Order: sequence, then C-alpha cells, then structure tokens
Amino acid sequence: MIYKVVKNVIEATQGIEDNMTLMLGGFGLCGIPENCIAELVKKKTKGLTCISNNAGVDDFGIGLMLQQKQVKKMISSYVGENDEFERQMLTGELEVDLIPQGSLAERCRAGGAGIPAFYTPAGYGTEVAKDKEVRVFDGKPHILETALTADFAIVKAWKGDTAGNLIYKATARNFNPMMAMAGKITIAEVEELVPEGELDPNQIHTPGIFVQRIFQGERYEKRIEQVTVRSA
Repeated sequence: MIYKVVKNVIEATQGIEDNMTLMLGGFGLCGIPENCIAELVKKKTKGLTCISNNAGVDDFGIGLMLQQKQVKKMISSYVGENDEFERQMLTGELEVDLIPQGSLAERCRAGGAGIPAFYTPAGYGTEVAKDKEVRVFDGKPHILETALTADFAIVKAWKGDTAGNLIYKATARNFNPMMAMAGKITIAEVEELVPEGELDPNQIHTPGIFVQRIFQGERYEKRIEQVTVRSA
C-alpha cells in the first residue's frame, strides 16, 4: 500500500526555504492552496519565485505573501486584482514575468511532461517575444517558449486518497493538474481525504505518482473574487 499522508500543513511545507521556486495552483481565488499559503506567511520564507496565474488579492492568497515582501519574482499571467502587486511591480521591488495565459499553462504542462521547449504564435510581435527565438511554420511566426518547473508545486484538490490521487471540483481544476506534474516535490491539500481505492479511477485528474505529500486542509474560505448580483 502506498501512503503519502502527512499529518498537517506544517509537516507538508517542511523543506521550503528562502530563494526557492514555487508553483501555486489556482485561478483568481478559485482552487488556491489556502492552508499552505497561510503557513508560508507564518514561516516568513522570503526571496521566493512564485509561478501562479495571478497573485490573489491584497488580503488573500499570494497577496498575503506580497504584503510580507516574501516574493522576489512573479511568473504569472494576470495582475489586475492586486494593488500591492501593481505597486511593487511599478516601483521595481518585484520582478514580474508576464506570460499569455495559455502559454503559462502549456509551459507548466511541458515541464511536467519532460518537454524542454515548444513553439507558439502567442505573444509574437509583443514584448513577450523579446529575446526569444522565432521560427515560421506554415507561413506564421512562432516564438520558442521554455518549460517551467519548480522546487515545490503546491496544489489544492477537492478529494484525494492516501496514495496521492486527486480529484478537482469544477473550475477549481484550472492550473492545478499541470502544476502538480511539474514540481520536484508536489504538496496537495484536499478538502476530503479518503482511503486508497475509494476514488473511482475513471474520475481521477492527477495520479498519485505526481504527488509526494498530501493532507486534509482546514477552514477553507473559498472567497469570491468579484461578487456580481442583479439589482432588485
């Protein structure tokens, strides 16, 4: 029997040190590893390079790490909901590598699949293409993008089993499966942890072979980033 359970978030995040590169799953505030981010804030780990679609909001998600000046560089796709992110980027306190969203997802997927680089038309003719190799395929210019990997990938799933197999719920799947593949060590926090064999194999999104540590998280807030309601 394979058993990858650690008892809590403290044990799960052991070994994450200053100046490491982390992948953090999620899209906006959907499917983010809330427990692990909170623990990293407590640990005051600094000099981090964070690969994430965005940086949460000012008082939640990776935004909490930005407030503590723990992040040295963000490799991300969207920065529009975080004032502190914007301030640090414009003042030069934070190095930012902005990547088209599809390219970011594919660079993570390529890292997990062992593909070192790929060509894509996305970003050609923009600042994204600066200093990158260009080749023409079928008359269309493509730029060379390199794969992304990380010292630790930290993901959040709906259900997981003791062998590390994961199921994500609806749109909370987002970047989590690609990032789970691309970390040297992958940490999964889950809402529900069940014994090995209890998950339907046909429903598993991330096989346990990609996960080294798994634990059941607590007190998920699952905030809504932008609440939109109809007028009465």
